[in-house]
Amino acid sequence: CCLGSGLSWEPRSRAVEQVHLRCTEGFLEWMYPARALRVVLEPNLSSARHTTVCIKPASDFQGASIYVERAGQLHLVVSEAEGARPHHVSCFSAHTPQRVALFLQASPQRDISRRTASFQYELLSNQSTAGPDFKKMALVEATCRPCDNVELLMAICSSDFVVKGSIHNVSHDSESHMSQVDVSVQKVYRQKNRIFQQDEASGEWRGPIRTLLQCQVKKGGGDFLFTGNEHFGEAWLGCAPRFKDFMFIYHAARERGANPCEFQLN
Repeated sequence: CCLGSGLSWEPRSRAVEQVHLRCTEGFLEWMYPARALRVVLEPNLSSARHTTVCIKPASDFQGASIYVERAGQLHLVVSEAEGARPHHVSCFSAHTPQRVALFLQASPQRDISRRTASFQYELLSNQSTAGPDFKKMALVEATCRPCDNVELLMAICSSDFVVKGSIHNVSHDSESHMSQVDVSVQKVYRQKNRIFQQDEASGEWRGPIRTLLQCQVKKGGGDFLFTGNEHFGEAWLGCAPRFKDFMFIYHAARERGANPCEFQLN
């Protein structure tokens, strides 16, 4: 997390302020944007496997536009007008994964009314996400096809969340090209953050999982094993086999010694 204010700068200075962020995901808040801010993403990793950068402006994003530097030129990523769009995420390929430079240009204003240009960012490792379209970021998770056995066994080892549950409801948003699956959870095996929570009134565990509209997810009966990863505080669907099918696949792999990790079923 990085916080800063344009009011702290020298009024006559023309220098561009610069900050360096070392994490593969984080949050930046620039209050009272003035002149320009250069944000250098330098993940503190030895391997250069992060090839895509995704940016999600806050819902109250105001006062600046975001550019990415490439070969000495600035390319617009998020305009001030686009920033306040709900669920708006922009992704682009990182030509030099070890070091990505963003340039925030403050918008002209006549008064010093409070404006805040804040956004979250994530560095992703899937090459297929390169491009300016949020739907391509979702392809990291939403393959719109059943996972094969190898993918499923890896998913329970490496996913941000693994839960057993049933589909309570499915809603579709044609404008954002997204679907949301509301899950009634029986067992939380793993979750990175508290997306799946217990309702104090009913005592039931529930949580939302997002996927692409083109996957045409429908409400179905029975229990499933839901896996996937989190992006910008939201759960994205990965492999989701019926639970009985998962049990058969996992036990068969365990007997052969082919399971990549031990999974605690109890």
